[in-house]
Amino acid sequence: MANRGPSYGLSREVQEKIEQKYDADLENKLVDWIILQCAEDIEHPPPGRAHFQKWLMDGTVLCKLINSLYPPGQEPIPKISESKMAFKQMEQISQFLKAAETYGVRTTDIFQTVDLWEGKDMAAVQRTLMALGSVAVTKDDGCYRGEPSWFHSPQDLALLAPQLSSPKQ
Repeated sequence: MANRGPSYGLSREVQEKIEQKYDADLENKLVDWIILQCAEDIEHPPPGRAHFQKWLMDGTVLCKLINSLYPPGQEPIPKISESKMAFKQMEQISQFLKAAETYGVRTTDIFQTVDLWEGKDMAAVQRTLMALGSVAVTKDDGCYRGEPSWFHSPQDLALLAPQLSSPKQ
């Protein structure tokens, strides 16, 4: 929550429940897949939720990821800029989200820009990336790179959705 003060009372409890859904092991798997999928010189971030957020926050890695899932010349985001301006970074995140939905990720699996930008719900970001990987595995276009078993099929994901959204015990 970069632009807000600390949460108190019920707001604090809700934020803690959201934070409990974040999976560090899943973070590692997603980082490895993104780097492999993009096949570019993308630096591996240090482990941890804050580093994962910072790595994705400008939208550059996300845009490179979605572009890598399309054949050359058909990329949905033609211009990716490494801008330091907040509105440009949020615009790139929004472009990624629109492209992910067009690619086949269900609207209900798409995170909100503030979930990533402010770090409000990094578990939602993980769910979107898992859904994107699951859709990519099922497409038979030769663009997916990685181990197919890393992701569930979209049908399995629909069955697992209640489990993925409940806090870990």
